[in-house]
Amino acid sequence: MPDRHYLLLVNTQARTGKGAAAAMEAYVQAKGARVTTVHLKRGVDASAEVDAHCRGMKGVIVAGGDGTLNRAARGLLACGLPLGVVPLGTANDFARTLGLPTATEAALDVILAGEMREIDLGEVNGHLYFNVASVGFSALIARELTHEAKQRWGVVGYGFTALKTLLRARPFGATLVCDQEVRQVRTLQVAVGNGVYYGGGMKVADDAAPDDGRLDAYSLELSHVSELVALWPMLKSGTHAAWPTVEVVSGNQVELYTRRPMPVNADGELVTQTPAVFKVRPKALRVFVAGA
Repeated sequence: MPDRHYLLLVNTQARTGKGAAAAMEAYVQAKGARVTTVHLKRGVDASAEVDAHCRGMKGVIVAGGDGTLNRAARGLLACGLPLGVVPLGTANDFARTLGLPTATEAALDVILAGEMREIDLGEVNGHLYFNVASVGFSALIARELTHEAKQRWGVVGYGFTALKTLLRARPFGATLVCDQEVRQVRTLQVAVGNGVYYGGGMKVADDAAPDDGRLDAYSLELSHVSELVALWPMLKSGTHAAWPTVEVVSGNQVELYTRRPMPVNADGELVTQTPAVFKVRPKALRVFVAGA
């Protein structure tokens, strides 16, 4: 049954990944399909595993969180197969963006039904991403948020880490360029979104979409980090453009230059540093989605 054969990548270190593979294999088999399973442990190159095993498959199922998807992105793009997502991570923001179910069997049913949607991918200094890439406050959170905190506290762990990081965060000067329009900013964070959600349910913009062919970026030009507490509800709803000291831009390419190199967080992973060039790859990937 080659047309019902999927490659299944399971992050066994994801928050709900332990012991998940056997249950998924049994469920898929009961539905008349089969999988070849690869267990992604720490240090395993997810994209290399896609490259090695994708031939003859109907699709690639990634069972993990946003970081797992990020690490598999290069291989997914290269193989050209559609992506199926089983959310097993802490935030699962990409699944939230596409309205995918969080229950494992329901997520597998979506994949086996076969309906697909083309989505864009973001790119920063050659590194692909699904949701948002950022510099500043959220990159500090990514550096501080431990695997143990994710396992124990889930999304609540983001809040704990954010509060702790907030006490040490400081605004920084940068040059922000969007489609050749240059802005000088003093900011707490610059975020450049390809999708809709990031950071455990915050929205990059109220009209963002994963297939709109553009990047949505904002700069938090706050006078003091305490303003972030008041701004937080607007970041959750995507209405932060209304805040007087939030700069919002959108376009095909965004560039960020800082006085000294600063880490760039993409889908919760620190992948590169400034200077950073962000681009969009329109309709780069097909993803299995729930039917209308």
